[in-house]
Amino acid sequence: MTAPVRRRTRIVCISDTHNCQVNLPKGDVLIHAGDLTNQGTYAELTKTVAWLEKQDFEAKIVIAGNHDLTLDREFYAEHGLYFHNNSPQSHDECLRLFTASPSITYLSHESTTIRLRSPSGPHTQFKVFGSPYSPRFGLWAFYYDAPQHPSNWSDLTSLWQSIPLDTDIVVTHTPPRTHCDETDERRATGCEALRQALWRVRPQLAVCGHIHDGRGAERVMWDLSCRNIAYQEERVVRWQDPGEGNNKTCLVDLTGKKAPSLANDGSHPGRYQSSTGEHDATYDARAVDSTRSPPYAFGSGPEDAHASQGTLGLGGDPASPRSDQIALSGRMGRRETCVVNAAIMKSRYPHIGGKQFNKPIVVDLDLPVWEDDGRIEDP
Repeated sequence: MTAPVRRRTRIVCISDTHNCQVNLPKGDVLIHAGDLTNQGTYAELTKTVAWLEKQDFEAKIVIAGNHDLTLDREFYAEHGLYFHNNSPQSHDECLRLFTASPSITYLSHESTTIRLRSPSGPHTQFKVFGSPYSPRFGLWAFYYDAPQHPSNWSDLTSLWQSIPLDTDIVVTHTPPRTHCDETDERRATGCEALRQALWRVRPQLAVCGHIHDGRGAERVMWDLSCRNIAYQEERVVRWQDPGEGNNKTCLVDLTGKKAPSLANDGSHPGRYQSSTGEHDATYDARAVDSTRSPPYAFGSGPEDAHASQGTLGLGGDPASPRSDQIALSGRMGRRETCVVNAAIMKSRYPHIGGKQFNKPIVVDLDLPVWEDDGRIEDP
């Protein structure tokens, strides 16, 4: 199988804007990892959607966060009056702001494939999974129970087993545990189940937010050789922000131009074989003729139908039944993931001394050029 031609794609990452409309640098793709508002009212969401629609990107990928209350149907039906007793909001009308947008790809625990079509753009494609959920803390939307110190792996949620293994970019509101999730109190607050899912999927990029203090980026090299301890990591390299305290772009280079290229070729059995039928869902940027994978039920990932619980997360020989064969076989080129916490809001409520903001994080990533009429276009 011929390896696909790859081309640099610039991805601008933001999260936790909480009604603030910040200036965005130029790029090909915009990702917003949730907490668009403070309480998810129709008025708040209308202003946010109008701001997002004005931004000049080929694709805009958006998920909700725990503060976007009205977008969680079940939560708002039960607790909405607690927040909006004087002015109840309509979940359907709020959600329609996103689903009816001609330029926004709104994901709610589901995946789609993005194809960039602009003649002046990179003409690349990638599969993205987006989810608004985060571990329970107080009375907020899109929460699930996640023990901080589980006695065994079975105590963890199966929620993240829904991420397809061929995903290139994962967008979640919560960070994975121990990666861009530390508060000022030096406490890791991310999700261990998500970290384990990322070991199995090993996407090129994982974008999150939620923990304002955790803003930044890390390159995680997964240990695919350890046969005895599951979900091991080989090393973690913390990003040094070149835009801190100056007017420079907060750039994370994964292409090899300014930093070592990402050790992840996106390999997965059956990928890049033809231009028809190999991808289960496509979103053609600026064309909006997509179909997408339906939202997954918790723990309904199709790849795990024949996975052995005893070998999940174990490295070693992909041909060995004592390894996590489904996660390894044909996928050993996926060795590294860049985790980005793109929280824009730097300060926390009640913002003593005034609100403080972080700059957007810009990621340069080499992605495959998609096939056109059976041919891959050269750069």
